[in-house]
Amino acid sequence: MGTFCSVVKFENLQELKRLCHWGPIIALGVIAICSTMAMIDSVLWYWPLHTTGGSVNFIMLINWTVMILYNYFNAMFVGPGFVPLGWKPKNSQDSVYLQYCKVCQAYKAPRSHHCRKCNRCVMKMDHHCPWINNCCGYQNHASFTLFLLLAPLGCIHAAFIFVMTMYTQLYNRMKIILRNKTSIESWIEEKAKDRIQYYQLDDDFVFPYDMGSRWKNFKQVFTWSGVPEGDGLDWPVREDCHQYSLTIEQLKQKADKRVRSVRYKVIEDYSGTCCPLNRGIKTFFTSPCTEEPRIRLQKGEFILATRGLRYWLYGDKILDDSVLEGVSRIRGWFPRNCVEKCPCDTETDQAPEGEKKNR
Repeated sequence: MGTFCSVVKFENLQELKRLCHWGPIIALGVIAICSTMAMIDSVLWYWPLHTTGGSVNFIMLINWTVMILYNYFNAMFVGPGFVPLGWKPKNSQDSVYLQYCKVCQAYKAPRSHHCRKCNRCVMKMDHHCPWINNCCGYQNHASFTLFLLLAPLGCIHAAFIFVMTMYTQLYNRMKIILRNKTSIESWIEEKAKDRIQYYQLDDDFVFPYDMGSRWKNFKQVFTWSGVPEGDGLDWPVREDCHQYSLTIEQLKQKADKRVRSVRYKVIEDYSGTCCPLNRGIKTFFTSPCTEEPRIRLQKGEFILATRGLRYWLYGDKILDDSVLEGVSRIRGWFPRNCVEKCPCDTETDQAPEGEKKNR
């Protein structure tokens, strides 16, 4: 508590000017960028927040940031401690052993030195640090050292998250390339299996562009010339498929989506913001990482949800006839806790596509 008071009760408000220097601006900018990106990265990609490991990982990131900033501001604003102006030793005879500072009009206490930047004699002065725009000395030596210790540890943790995220993305990318797919096509194939299982059909969907060889699939993307094979319109397909096998499946899924969409009623207004703070911390941090729009909702409106995440749903707003003129479909993401499933759909309709998947 005493340290907190010493931070708040500056010798004077001029201490705030220490922030207006290239050192603190760069240091705080790096801390803010690294911390923010690591937190966003950990929430959206590496270790989902709803898992135990993800929660621990996120708490550790916040802990690093808080401790780093606490020690940084402690070192900056508490300062090293200055020899009082006009200071003299208690025993006047001891002054013969001390240097006299003409600027401070005082004797230099043992282990103190005059700092030309601070224009004061600093107790147990180590050096003047441009990154905190203050001296390191008697009162802030521990805080400054802890900052130097915690900052690299926090950076190592953030770097680990960045590396694992890039590795995960690279692994997933190479996995679909070796199967001659794209991310969307992998999703279409997954939905095809779900559709066949749901309707208990005897069909078996076969992805038409998988050449049966990882090397052949690899060469569809990577070539020595750097130019992909083909013209981008016609593609080589498996012997048991034809050029339109995938598009036929897409048409079937689109028709099926209309049948299996779930009707929801809006119970609370939603402004359409990307990361709404008033919808809960989990909704805020699990906002879909996509450029797809969010839609504004008003209480009493109806939505046809076609897919969803743990805390978000995606669907089309059901418009009145008076609104339909000159207006195309209004669709996008909205928080799950803004709506409730219509009673008439509770028993008959299935969950929106992807709803059971955890983020």
